Amino acid sequence: MSIVKGDMRLLRILIALLALGGVYDSVLALRVHMMDPNAAPPCAVTETFDCGAVNHSRFAVFPARGFDEAADSKGHVPVATIGIAGYVIIGALALCKLDFLAFEAAQIGLFCALLLTFLEKYVLEKWCIYCLWSQGIIAVIFILAAINWWVSKGRTAREGLHLRSI
Repeated sequence: MSIVKGDMRLLRILIALLALGGVYDSVLALRVHMMDPNAAPPCAVTETFDCGAVNHSRFAVFPARGFDEAADSKGHVPVATIGIAGYVIIGALALCKLDFLAFEAAQIGLFCALLLTFLEKYVLEKWCIYCLWSQGIIAVIFILAAINWWVSKGRTAREGLHLRSI
C-alpha cells in the first residue's frame, strides 16, 4: 500500500514541477505581450511562427478586444496572466492533495489552451512557440492529474474512506 502512496506523491510533485514550468512559460509570453509591438520579439522565427503577432492580437487578452477597440483599451486581462494564475492554482491544488480539484483545474486549463490553439491555427494563422509549449505542458499535467485522481479515488474507496450518505 505504501507503493501507491509513494507513486501518488511522485505524481503530485511532478504536476507541481510541470506547473512551475508553465508559470515560467507564461511569464515569457507575458513579457512578449508587454513589449512594444514594433520591436522584434525573440521568438519571431518565421512568417508562420511569430509570437509577437499572436501576443499582440485581439485574442491575447480576456475578454477579447472588439474590432473597433484601441489596442490600449482598459478592462482586459492578458491571457498569459490568466495562465500564470492557472498554473499556480494547479500546482497548489496538487501539493495540497486536492486531487479532484487539481484534475478539474487541469481540465479547464486544457480546454482554454485548445481554444487558443484553435484561434492560432484558423483565425490568426500564426503560431506562438510559448503557446505551443504551454499546450504541451497543460496536456501532460492533465494526463498526470487524471491518473492521480483515478488512483486516489480507487485507493480511498478500497480503504473505506469514501463519503457515506446520511
